[in-house]
Amino acid sequence: MARIAGVNIPTNKRVIIALTYIHGIGPKSAQDIATKLGIDHSRRVQDLTDQEVLHIRETIDSEYTVEGDLRRNTAMNIKRLMDLACYRGLRHRKGLPVRGQRTHTNARTRKGKAKPIAGKKK
Repeated sequence: MARIAGVNIPTNKRVIIALTYIHGIGPKSAQDIATKLGIDHSRRVQDLTDQEVLHIRETIDSEYTVEGDLRRNTAMNIKRLMDLACYRGLRHRKGLPVRGQRTHTNARTRKGKAKPIAGKKK
């Protein structure tokens, strides 16, 4: 099992798909990495040599922000908005949709499970 950026990537999947298991690497980035290193897109992770895995690891470390650093960056950006008390920060703080979606109906993903209101029945 290959370990890249602190993530055990699955061995029986194609390289492009397996790289997307790393937080911060999507399909396009995975294709770019494989093309840059000259790895065939149809090859599986189990068929890679240790040298190729090492090259992938070095490329990701040097050119991409992934896993812990990326999560920390995102959390710091959200915390900055909340500290500024700007509109987006207040929406984050209250757990409501940030990007202008309606909340009269829907928005259940952000607001959580519906809470019944007592005395509403008539």
